[in-house]
Amino acid sequence: MTESELAAASRDELIACVRQQQSVIAVLHARITALEQKLAGRSGPGMPGNKPAPAQPPKPAKPRKQRERGFGRPRLPPAETVQHSYGTCPDCGTTLGGGWIQATREVLEVPVAPVRVIEHQYLARVCPLCQKRRVPPVELAGVVLAEQQRLGIGVVSLIATLREVGRLPFATIQWYLATIHQLHLSVGELVRVVRQVADRATGAVEQIQDAIQASPVVHADETGWREKGKNGYTWTFCTPTHDYFVRGGRNKEMVDAALGPVFAGVLVCDFYASYDHYPGLKQRCWAHLLGDIHDLQQVYPTDQAFVAWATAVHDLYEEAKAFAHPREAVRLTQQRAYEERLGALSQPFVDDPLAVQRTLCRRIQKHLPELFVFVANPLVPPTNNAAERSLRHLVTSRKISGGTQSRSGTRTKMTLASLFGTWRLQGLNPLHACRALLQSPAQ
Repeated sequence: MTESELAAASRDELIACVRQQQSVIAVLHARITALEQKLAGRSGPGMPGNKPAPAQPPKPAKPRKQRERGFGRPRLPPAETVQHSYGTCPDCGTTLGGGWIQATREVLEVPVAPVRVIEHQYLARVCPLCQKRRVPPVELAGVVLAEQQRLGIGVVSLIATLREVGRLPFATIQWYLATIHQLHLSVGELVRVVRQVADRATGAVEQIQDAIQASPVVHADETGWREKGKNGYTWTFCTPTHDYFVRGGRNKEMVDAALGPVFAGVLVCDFYASYDHYPGLKQRCWAHLLGDIHDLQQVYPTDQAFVAWATAVHDLYEEAKAFAHPREAVRLTQQRAYEERLGALSQPFVDDPLAVQRTLCRRIQKHLPELFVFVANPLVPPTNNAAERSLRHLVTSRKISGGTQSRSGTRTKMTLASLFGTWRLQGLNPLHACRALLQSPAQ
């Protein structure tokens, strides 16, 4: 009923209208209740068989980050513009002109560019006064690496980057250069190019080693590396900004040769015995210790005494990792307290032949002063994960190549790994960094 009809209706008509509306409301209410039950039950929306979600208080909605106006993806400055427009009206055929930009579409394309062949010509000129012929000397420093080499520094840098960062075999690099740039090089020439880059970078690698020896904290680790089918080890010594690789045996002399007598900082390492002789502070890796505890727990899951001990050691580590204080004296005191607590946890099992954690407890007692150095020195991390990450790239390369085939090949590999590993830690573009190194004066 309209407002005018309601105003003119009698009392009986108004009562009938109210009853009719009440019946409609009751029907709608029943319908709403049925729909709510359907949404909360197993036949609700989503996958069949969904259980109703447990009743929980609604979580406060996280504020959404306001998207910038315009496109969701930033656009690059265009190098080329192609305009699309109608020359004539598609309906009546009238000639069209002028117009404005209604919409744009960005298309990214990589050109297949052939190699640029640049010929350097040296002109001979005769001086009209002294009648001598003058020819400028062949000086291409910053253009090529060697006097008789035809490959420019840009190509050399690309080859070295593909080899070390991309971990590509020489045959794949050969295919890429021929397919994309129409540059045909032999595998022998590619090998010679990479070796020349390593020879040029000798001074840069020495600077990396000097920076590591002067660092207050150094991470060290080693992994296997075969040379001409013979087993050996590659060592990494790294900081947050530098990475140094060297191959040799698995003895303590490798540590001395890499760090030298200059290093007096904290050495972060695992429990391998070649690090024991270092006279300075050492932080042993908690990730290795907890990993060994976890592996042992997988073997003896029902040994309640061992499980309780493992939980106590892990809780103590988490407590020590969370500790922080601005005063050094307080941190040193707390370090000693954590050492005493861990020693008390391990001592009862050192001589117990039935304890499954006997070997681990002996290791803890031996290296107890080297487990909580990170508590006293905030610059020292409790794990050796930095060295593990440093070796990851080399381990992948080893799985692809199987190692190196000569001593010079090993030296080249270690040099490039040190260079590109350092650039990676420093956040530099490896191709640009390699090119800048080769363009700089030889050291």
